[in-house]
Amino acid sequence: MKQDRPYPFVHVTPKAEHSVEKGHPWIYDTEILTPPDCADGELVDVFSGRRTYLGTGFYNSHSKIRVRLISRNANDRFDEAFWERRLRHAWEYRKTVMGEDVSCCRLVFGEADSFPGLTIDRFSNILVAQTLCLGIEKVKHLLFPLLVKILEEDGQEIDGLYERNDVAIRELEGMEQGTGWFPLPGKEPPASACTEIVENGIRYLVDCANGQKTGFFLDQKYNRQAVARLSKGRRVLDCFTHTGSFGLNAAMGGAAHVHSVDISEEAVRMAEENARRNGLEGRMSFEAANVFDLLPTIPNKTYDFIILDPPAFTKSRKTVQSAIRGYKEINLRAMKLLPLGGYLATCSCSHFMTEELFVKMLQDAAKDAGVRLRQIEARQQAPDHPILWNVPETNYLKFYLFQIV
Repeated sequence: MKQDRPYPFVHVTPKAEHSVEKGHPWIYDTEILTPPDCADGELVDVFSGRRTYLGTGFYNSHSKIRVRLISRNANDRFDEAFWERRLRHAWEYRKTVMGEDVSCCRLVFGEADSFPGLTIDRFSNILVAQTLCLGIEKVKHLLFPLLVKILEEDGQEIDGLYERNDVAIRELEGMEQGTGWFPLPGKEPPASACTEIVENGIRYLVDCANGQKTGFFLDQKYNRQAVARLSKGRRVLDCFTHTGSFGLNAAMGGAAHVHSVDISEEAVRMAEENARRNGLEGRMSFEAANVFDLLPTIPNKTYDFIILDPPAFTKSRKTVQSAIRGYKEINLRAMKLLPLGGYLATCSCSHFMTEELFVKMLQDAAKDAGVRLRQIEARQQAPDHPILWNVPETNYLKFYLFQIV
């Protein structure tokens, strides 16, 4: 240790020590040997049973994840300069990997950017933040103004930051739920939390206050481009369309016609509005329906390109088997509906539905459908949602494009 440590300490089990040394930043409740004498959300130093320094992180007795590490460097001082460096690293990374798409991207992706439990998305002139870690909640008064300063110094126009802390997991962390504009120094909040974005040349109205998650799903940006490239002249069925993004990309890519389906009538209305916004309403139709109920009623060969972009069917290991059955049902039906030579885009956004499980499910569905799958592409989330190899939880999106042969 190269400096006096001002933080309380915890000792952890060999299992936790092994996990941290492999690079994972979480320490669970059952891995704590000596609880610290500190308030929840405060920083603690983590030591092995042999008194080896392992790192420093936020402690929370309310959470199963007792400590979320933010550094393994004993020389770090967790002041404003530390957080500013972290935010600048995140911004510089986005500029590098997203290029011209940086006006609409994820700026902070939790543990992958060493900001545990923090998501910040940019939708043109509005930032949307979701905070799921009590320690980050306690320093957000530093983080949010710093990020806006960094962006504006780089010529980016930011009008406000909206908080979407309307998720139940906050209560498990000892925090209240809530939404609203964060008070940024010297800025009046915008009159509306709705803004327009442009992604892949397509204009969308994004409702940051009421849309799902932070308002719009950014992680499929380049997967939508891949769908557009295959869509020219095809009859496309876009399932679980949400606000129409895959269907709009297919239509913009030259599809003969796109039929977009979602169970939410509000989502369908938003998708219709987005079609009108882009002059595509004449080549698209929309339906509010349950995809599981709809697919069995569609005659074979009605469509020659089917897109399956369902919500996460599982958010825990306990429900994985049920999720597999759901994924298999929709994929099996889609494979049967498509003609030979037809195309299928299919994905899962659940971390717990692993790559191995998803591939096995697709193999089983193809066998039962009596078809062969010719893989065109296997893709993941866009690089503004970086995958940290030593943190499997950051690797969640599986996306495949197939031809039916």
